[in-house]
Amino acid sequence: MTSLEHLPILSADDVERALTRSQAAAALTRALRAGLEPSKDLQRSVLEVTGGQLLLMPSAGASAVGLKTVTLAAGNPSRGLPRIQGAYLLFGAETLELRAIMDGIAVTNLRTPAVSVAATAPLLTRFTRPIELVVFGAGPQAVGHVDALRAVDSVELADVTYVVRHPGRARAQLPPHATVVAADSADVAARLGRAQVVVCATSARTPLFDSAQLTDGTVVIAVGSHEPEARELDGPLMARAAVVVEDVRTALHQAGDVVLAIREGHLHADDLVPMADVVRGTRTLPPDRTAVFKSVGMSWQDLVVAEELVEQHQRGT
Repeated sequence: MTSLEHLPILSADDVERALTRSQAAAALTRALRAGLEPSKDLQRSVLEVTGGQLLLMPSAGASAVGLKTVTLAAGNPSRGLPRIQGAYLLFGAETLELRAIMDGIAVTNLRTPAVSVAATAPLLTRFTRPIELVVFGAGPQAVGHVDALRAVDSVELADVTYVVRHPGRARAQLPPHATVVAADSADVAARLGRAQVVVCATSARTPLFDSAQLTDGTVVIAVGSHEPEARELDGPLMARAAVVVEDVRTALHQAGDVVLAIREGHLHADDLVPMADVVRGTRTLPPDRTAVFKSVGMSWQDLVVAEELVEQHQRGT
């Protein structure tokens, strides 16, 4: 029987204190360069339950096994509760003893921007002047991506614009003095035309903008959807861009931006570039070609970050 007496139990605050996004990105980069193969990750499961959905994300590595359990209850906001909740369990690889429990949403909020940074850091070196960044969304992932990009050594942010549907509501959860533009404003097109980097972190199911507004060489990060029928980016963008994904097979099943673009004839499966190839330097992308990193989130990423979290937490205690 597992004893909880000395078991590390990390709250959301503990997770935030233990590991920065830069440290998480570095851990993910090391894991991929050491030979971790995303294509061998265990498959996630989505189960329908009375109150909503139960998402199970297992992963097994050389030194640890992990399981993230996330619940999605659409009716919770009316009860004053979060719509998404979760926990992460970390086990030893050989004995399978429980090593730690941590807040699952905090792990997700940490690892998603870290994955984006690990995947795009080699691409961001193409910019020789301060970057104008446009972010669609105002939630934790939107803000987290801004913080993560700001911490990249090769990146200097000249300006950050948040594009949202409800500016008044969004300002309450954004940093003071943040530039906020309504999604239906004519100013959005001009800001996209000046942007070097665009982040999409929304729950949108249809494209957020007309990609013709982007200049060649822009880097686009899309993390908002993991369903095959939902997208944030339009087909023409996927046609002109080099499209980087965490894993080709996973993207073909879960990334609506990819699935729908292929269905429409804008993209072919053979065009997809595995993230590991970019991180390892075995594949370089032309700096004058627009690049898209499409992320759906994978279990191996949670496991890498969870292991690093526990190590850093124990060092600090």
